[in-house]
Amino acid sequence: MTAVEATPPAAAPPAPNRPWALLAELTHACPLHCGYCSNPLELTRRSRELTTAQWADVLRQAARLGVVHTHLSGGEPLLRQDLEEIVTAAESAGIYTQLVTSGVGLDEARLRALAAAGLRSVQLSVQHADPDASDRIGGRRSFAEKERAAELVRAAGLPLGLNVVLHRENLDAVDALVELGVNWGVDRIELANAQFYGWGLLNRAALLPTREQLAGARDAVERWRDRLPTGPELVWVVPDYFDGVAKPCMGGWGAVSLTVAPDGTALPCPAAAGMPDLDPPNVRDHSLSWIWGRSQAFTRYRGTDWMAEPCRSCSRREEDFGGCRCQAYALTGDADRADPACRLSPDHGLVRALVDDGTDASPQIRRRAPGRREGGAARV
Repeated sequence: MTAVEATPPAAAPPAPNRPWALLAELTHACPLHCGYCSNPLELTRRSRELTTAQWADVLRQAARLGVVHTHLSGGEPLLRQDLEEIVTAAESAGIYTQLVTSGVGLDEARLRALAAAGLRSVQLSVQHADPDASDRIGGRRSFAEKERAAELVRAAGLPLGLNVVLHRENLDAVDALVELGVNWGVDRIELANAQFYGWGLLNRAALLPTREQLAGARDAVERWRDRLPTGPELVWVVPDYFDGVAKPCMGGWGAVSLTVAPDGTALPCPAAAGMPDLDPPNVRDHSLSWIWGRSQAFTRYRGTDWMAEPCRSCSRREEDFGGCRCQAYALTGDADRADPACRLSPDHGLVRALVDDGTDASPQIRRRAPGRREGGAARV
């Protein structure tokens, strides 16, 4: 036996927890042009999207892996003509489906077909409570279609959630947004402060709010919670840059959920598409089980062994998992560093400088269609 033959194989990484959630990004195509979109700048062309059969296989594999809930998202998933078949595949696999939609293109017949296929709930995005402001932020007339979509979902008896990405242009409208959700009869309102990835990172200077705006919005949410003890549920997603505390990275990198992009790229979180050295696997080439348990992209930041100081000795390392790897990369160019959002990070000054510099009145760069290019970057 040669020395090479005698070398024992590399030890397998520790067995991870089973994931319970899948973000299925069915398409990057979208009728809206929101400047805060977290989709990557290089958007997947329609011709490169997974087929119906491939998505059905992904969902079967996901169920065997432990997934019980999937967000059918995009872009706009209603642009997939096979959306009903994908919903059926998820239902057959025993996975709860939630449609994440702008509401544009959702009519009574389409919703009836989706419900018959097994759709369990709908999350509807709204950009502002004022119709004109909502249309302006979304980049096209859409508010009336959203209002109609909400009516249809409630009439169908499906649970309805409202999702609002908050930023400088709508943070002062939190009271009106909550009132809108109440009037539309929603079950849940998610007020999510903008995450600066993809297009949102490109437009960060124009989107960053002031501390005063954030404080006022936070107070408004608390007042509404006191007024609405029986619902709808109000979820306040804290901002990344303002509190000096790093948020957990998706419950821990590769810990509870995974994302499959339109072309089949598998990611520990959707923003990881912006990390060029991650080398993420693709479901066309590998099983979901191997991707979750063995791929370098999913094991790289799992747990705490990868951490350097100050994270390695921090008492919060099992709570915030070092913060967001994608944000660390976006701000420092090094995903191994402590998340600069944390006040203990040696790079926290980068975040303080961004916040202290205030907002920028420059216009936002709008998403356009997958494959079109302006100035070297595909824009939708």
